[in-house]
Amino acid sequence: MHELSIATAVVTQVEEAVRAQGGGRVVSVRLRIGELAGVVPEALRFSFGLASEGTVLAGARLDIDTVPGRARCTGCGRESDVGMPPLLWCDGCARPLEELLSGRELEIAGVVLHGPSDAPHAVNGDDRDTPEEATHVPSR
Repeated sequence: MHELSIATAVVTQVEEAVRAQGGGRVVSVRLRIGELAGVVPEALRFSFGLASEGTVLAGARLDIDTVPGRARCTGCGRESDVGMPPLLWCDGCARPLEELLSGRELEIAGVVLHGPSDAPHAVNGDDRDTPEEATHVPSR
């Protein structure tokens, strides 16, 4: 089950980002996962709960945004959703869809935490009204 290694990596990276921001308790983590990435969301949620025990992420909500698989036909230029399991043939010209545009993503899209003042804020310093709108965690 590679979801456990993914969850462990997410916890490690978020903990590093939280430390860099001066600490706090993580309220939620938002991931963007492509439908072609081979990740089972339920298994990832379970693994995230295990991996986050005893960390600043303990009890945090894991939100998953699924990114649809899309590809472009190099023959006619048509873009199509490929679905799951993927259908990699162009509806327009019946040629193979050779250019994958999206669907393999696996990224941390945002983190919301309660800092020392206990007011929720985004790890990336985003100053939007709702912290859930944070768009990314600073990468290493």
